[in-house]
Amino acid sequence: MNDDVARVLGGDQRVISRIMTSLERRFPAVTSVIKELDHHTGNAYTIGLTGPPGVGKSTLVDRLTGHLRALGLTVGIIAVDPDSPFSGGSILGDRIRMQRHYLDSGVFIRSVSTRGQGGGLPRTVKCLVRVLDAAGKDVIIVETVGVGQTELGVMGVADTIVVALMPESGDTIQTLKAGVLEIANLFLVNKADREGADRMAAALRSMLQIAAEPQDWEPPVVLTRADRGEGIEALWEEIESHRNYLSTSAGAGDYRSLLEERRGERRRAEFLETLQEELFQRLKARIEREQTLQSIVEDIGNGKLEPYSAASELLADPAALGSSFLSNE
Repeated sequence: MNDDVARVLGGDQRVISRIMTSLERRFPAVTSVIKELDHHTGNAYTIGLTGPPGVGKSTLVDRLTGHLRALGLTVGIIAVDPDSPFSGGSILGDRIRMQRHYLDSGVFIRSVSTRGQGGGLPRTVKCLVRVLDAAGKDVIIVETVGVGQTELGVMGVADTIVVALMPESGDTIQTLKAGVLEIANLFLVNKADREGADRMAAALRSMLQIAAEPQDWEPPVVLTRADRGEGIEALWEEIESHRNYLSTSAGAGDYRSLLEERRGERRRAEFLETLQEELFQRLKARIEREQTLQSIVEDIGNGKLEPYSAASELLADPAALGSSFLSNE
């Protein structure tokens, strides 16, 4: 067994951090480590927390982590930031609010950047989750950047998706119809002491009742005051209820449960996403070093070639890309 693999399985925080850095920087050598670690995954439960900026996601994560630790569960936290993880921004806020957990060996916190990727979630987060899973974390919480209804990327990583709102969200409930309403397994109204919290919770429940396609699982609505830790126990109980629903509901085909089925779907999607990204990066690198391909790009830029047809013709002629296109050369 690779020494790094053994150290990750043993929970070595420094090695876990180094492996994660290698994943973010796309170091080829880390591939073999991830391949070995994959055989030791599938035990952690992943929670995705999303919602608009200012709703208090970091405080919610902090309080939920404290509750889970009190139950004797180990926790992994991945906080996604829209900018560089080293430039400050919301990451510093996360660190301040979660600082009481940094010396806890049962908690691992990692800040990552979206690196310009859409959906509020970088693809590498899926690999980071598997690393924490292999490292023995019982629960993994992924806190997204807070860009509202575009955070559909969290579907590709979480078993249970929690959408957090607050009374001041105003018309946010209306925008939920554009996508987030469909992905939420649980709604949370934070800062419940403020005026309008009960009205927002009631509006959410009404929207769920008139949904066009009723589901076996109806997302509950939980009210919390994360700053005081109120409602956190109820939040975890609802997450546990959803987990039980997924684990006991029959999946399609060869899957024993709905939880296994959804995890299988996510793995297939990750494979296709990874393949797409790798092929794009290799094609981009080849264009940058091949004069003939550079000329095609220039002709497209100056209007001599039409983009769509030029791309189709290039892909139809494998010789133009070269026999080594699929290699790392």
